[in-house]
Amino acid sequence: MIDRFRLSSMLPRKLEELGLVPADVLRLAGLPPGLFQAERIQVTTEELFAFYRGLAEVGDPAIGLKLGTENRLERYSALALAAVSSRSLRDSLERLARYKQLTCPEAIEVSERGDEGRVRFKWLLAQETEPAVLTDVCFAAVVSTARRGTGGAITPKRIELRREATHVQMYGAHFACPVVFAARYNAIVFDRVDLDRPFLTHHADLLAVVAPQLEAELESTLGSSAAVGDQVKGTLKRLLAGKRPGLDDVARELARHYLRHSSLELNETAYLLGYEDNHSFFRAFQQWEGTSPGEWRARNGAPATALSAGARGRA
Repeated sequence: MIDRFRLSSMLPRKLEELGLVPADVLRLAGLPPGLFQAERIQVTTEELFAFYRGLAEVGDPAIGLKLGTENRLERYSALALAAVSSRSLRDSLERLARYKQLTCPEAIEVSERGDEGRVRFKWLLAQETEPAVLTDVCFAAVVSTARRGTGGAITPKRIELRREATHVQMYGAHFACPVVFAARYNAIVFDRVDLDRPFLTHHADLLAVVAPQLEAELESTLGSSAAVGDQVKGTLKRLLAGKRPGLDDVARELARHYLRHSSLELNETAYLLGYEDNHSFFRAFQQWEGTSPGEWRARNGAPATALSAGARGRA
């Protein structure tokens, strides 16, 4: 999994059109003043969160909804074009989930129960709760795509937000549905049938141009991760030959392999092994090896760049 993600080059212009000075937002976020001058604007998860926390300081409670809603097709990124050109909302969400790996450290989960389809965003490398403005951007973008794709035929059944009730009328008016606050998770809930409602904007020829471009970039960006995966398979075959491994056996051997042979940070290793958080992984590793992951890695030839400052502190 990569640990740096790109921001759209259109972002500074959109901020200006909304009456904001990009340099002021960067200052509020505590980010380098020249960030937007880079040819490719790339940030870590922490920097991404800091940017959206800075946006929350500008005084416009609707800023996330505005940034997440783009009505000018000529400004769509390749990812947005792929999403709106998909066959249905379900297909669109699947493409977003796949190609979002290029632009932000999140997973998009779609679960179905009864007559509802629930869409959630999970931040894979986060050490803290995602900023509310970032949630607004993501939710507004999904709903905007659903509306554009179906000519306005899809409206969420409800929006669920973890935050306490604030600007209730604003959110209700934007999403045109009930908004539930103090929820367990941030989620967009659709009628299940709407997941498969055909998109009027489905464009197979456009997808044939855009999708290969995104696939090529994804393969180039994540190629090293795939190589690590092949190495892990080989390691397990050697270490567990003739055995019937349990989940703890597999997790322990994979942990050793990731720590010794890759430059993954500790939080990434915990995620890949299926742990809910870093602390659960650290406790399990301590039981297996009698030491912390960071100390074990230092003694067993880990890549020098593997530990971030935050991970060193937790090790």
